[in-house]
Amino acid sequence: MSGNNVSFSHRKTKRRFNPNLITKKFFIPEENAWISIRLSTSALKTINKIGISAALKRMEKKGSL
Repeated sequence: MSGNNVSFSHRKTKRRFNPNLITKKFFIPEENAWISIRLSTSALKTINKIGISAALKRMEKKGSL
């Protein structure tokens, strides 16, 4: 997404709105393995709420994994 930085004098310069991404390691007990995922902080909140196994199943069903 893009937009403008607006100064005090209302001079506009282009800027980008980047997603808030982090790299996080998770342990999957069913596979007894660690995985590293690059995800947004909103996805991290979802994983903390429903668990990593349910989130991976949801991603497989959606087709994004």
